[in-house]
Amino acid sequence: MPELPEVETICRGLNQATLDREILGGDVLLNSTIARSISATDFLTKLKGKSIASWYRRGKYLLAELSQYSEGEGERGRGGERERGREGEFLAQTAENSELPSSFSPLPSSKHPLHPLQNRLPNFLLPSKAGWLGVHLRMTGQLLWVNRSEPLQKHARVRLFFEGNQELRFVDQRTFGQMWYVPADTEVSSTVTGLKLLGPEPFSDEFTTEYLTRKLHRRARPIKTALLDQSLIAGLGNIYADETLFLSGVMPTTLCADLTADQIERIHTAIIQVLQKAIASGGTTFSNFLNVQGVNGNYGGVAWVYNRAGQPCRTCSTTIQRIKLAGRSTHFCPVCQI
Repeated sequence: MPELPEVETICRGLNQATLDREILGGDVLLNSTIARSISATDFLTKLKGKSIASWYRRGKYLLAELSQYSEGEGERGRGGERERGREGEFLAQTAENSELPSSFSPLPSSKHPLHPLQNRLPNFLLPSKAGWLGVHLRMTGQLLWVNRSEPLQKHARVRLFFEGNQELRFVDQRTFGQMWYVPADTEVSSTVTGLKLLGPEPFSDEFTTEYLTRKLHRRARPIKTALLDQSLIAGLGNIYADETLFLSGVMPTTLCADLTADQIERIHTAIIQVLQKAIASGGTTFSNFLNVQGVNGNYGGVAWVYNRAGQPCRTCSTTIQRIKLAGRSTHFCPVCQI
């Protein structure tokens, strides 16, 4: 499943490619890809004549703020006044505090190299004049920005046609991915209901060592399982949980209640470091992930433990082990992690 770095990579690519272009129509090739809140026909009808003002990421969700297309907007989108090449934005809206969400741009700060600076946007996820488009890639989803003449992939599910003979194509082999249209004057999480369940973003001010300590205190479950809980941390998944625990030197089977203060602090630091490196590498490709141009991510080639069972540890040369933990493949070094 694409995790935070992969979805952030896609978000940045979409912000570079798709903004301020009129949506001319589309084709839904698998009706179940469109969330039940709207029919496939109405989904396309509502999007026609709109354009995308900006893409955002919240956890593993992609959210496009729509605007009503106008010719002036198109001129800006073709290289005029509006900046097309800005990077993706991190959005933090915790389950405990959903009234004042935050938007994050990945600009450097003194705290750590890719830590985003916070800018309050009180209208984000609240009703917009033209609505929102939501996407979750689930296990195998891909969003590809292609020319309409590009041969159709076997597992193409939704096609959105843009001016300039371009197309945003949703490809999904396992068919678990979802797309939503959020109507104008509708708060986003009332339609994309999974947003209400997400914990803080790893790069947000809310995600502190103190927060992590409070959430893990007295929890009788393995730390690896806890890190996969999206209500605890939004966007972290199997790959980067394994990498985090290796960098922090903690065994994945360690119960949360048994973690020391020092271990929790190391885990907090490692989460940030691992995600920064993965974003800088364009994400990880082991099977299905591609960015919007159809290019593989590069983090897999430098992973410490994930998908490296039977290979020597990059630090101590001990053989990397693989076990199943709560049904998920888990990789670790039995020497470097205690």
